[in-house]
Amino acid sequence: MARDTSRAEVGRVMAHECGRVWLRPLGGGCEWAVSPEDVEPVRLSESLSPLVAEANRRSAEPR
Repeated sequence: MARDTSRAEVGRVMAHECGRVWLRPLGGGCEWAVSPEDVEPVRLSESLSPLVAEANRRSAEPR
């Protein structure tokens, strides 16, 4: 996971192509491209909370 500093959003890194980093929102959705200089790594402690929230959301969805 990485933080897009230009948008102040965290996303899952999906690809590095054509000089851009492609991120996808943690809850799913459309990917967006960002310049590598606008990307910073997310510490493990920061990344666990969104992952737990995503897992909780999925477990609460009706089947």
